[in-house]
Amino acid sequence: MKQYLDLVADILKNGVDRNDRTGTGTRSVFGRQMRFDLSKGFPLMTTKKVYWKGVAYELLWFLKGDTNIKYLQDHNVHIWDEWADKNGDLGPVYGSQWRNFGADGLKYSHIQITQFTPDGKPFVARENKGQVCGSQGVDQIANVVKSIKENPDSRRHLVVAWNPIELPLMALPPCHCLFQFYVANGKLSCQLYQRSCDVFLGLPFNIASYSLLTHMIAKSCDLDVGEFVWTGGDTHLYHNHFDQAKEQLSRVPGKLPTLQIKEKKEIFDYDYDDFELIGYNPQSAIKAPIAV
Repeated sequence: MKQYLDLVADILKNGVDRNDRTGTGTRSVFGRQMRFDLSKGFPLMTTKKVYWKGVAYELLWFLKGDTNIKYLQDHNVHIWDEWADKNGDLGPVYGSQWRNFGADGLKYSHIQITQFTPDGKPFVARENKGQVCGSQGVDQIANVVKSIKENPDSRRHLVVAWNPIELPLMALPPCHCLFQFYVANGKLSCQLYQRSCDVFLGLPFNIASYSLLTHMIAKSCDLDVGEFVWTGGDTHLYHNHFDQAKEQLSRVPGKLPTLQIKEKKEIFDYDYDDFELIGYNPQSAIKAPIAV
């Protein structure tokens, strides 16, 4: 994970100090990329302990299409608690966009939406011909898995979480907002575009989450794993994470763990117990405040 540490050092040295939504302040760079060969180890940070249980359960929650935190809380995962309303709802965040894109614009139609078509009418996507659909929207995950299996050379293996019409309904707009799969030589690779990236707290989590998703889909499609490619837009450290980042930079990376998925299942049938993380021996956790 040396390239992650190099990114942290780059931001501290070359980043620009800017204001941000939370009022905390960030130091940021724009447009960075890292590549991880998943065949050489699972890219889970070793210079500090990463909350693997939270990574896995959050991803399973996304894949369920769930947007209420009860499932996470039932498994003692509380990473979304600060953004949920009193009923535990978050609006049409990642799970809704992945599994039922476009449906919640109607579900929450009692809330004023400011996005309109050029003729002034509220926009609702209706044309779903040839797509696997939810109640009213598109199941992007089902579609992309189907596409990988049936047409692996396609350039359309994309999932998009950035849905402009539904942004006002979300507790938090998607940070990791678009990902694409690529099949070559019997291997599945994934590239993520992340518009906004909290490098100290969020990025280690994001790298692990999408690497796990790539493993899961590869297993379901009888493919080996290739690369996970991370691409960042506004890539930043919060000002109150500088000391923690410097502490992490003083540590030497260890050997990456390996991930085993015990048996092939359809993508929506996996559970936490299907994953075995082998040889994960990280250094101690480094705590830092989250900016809400």
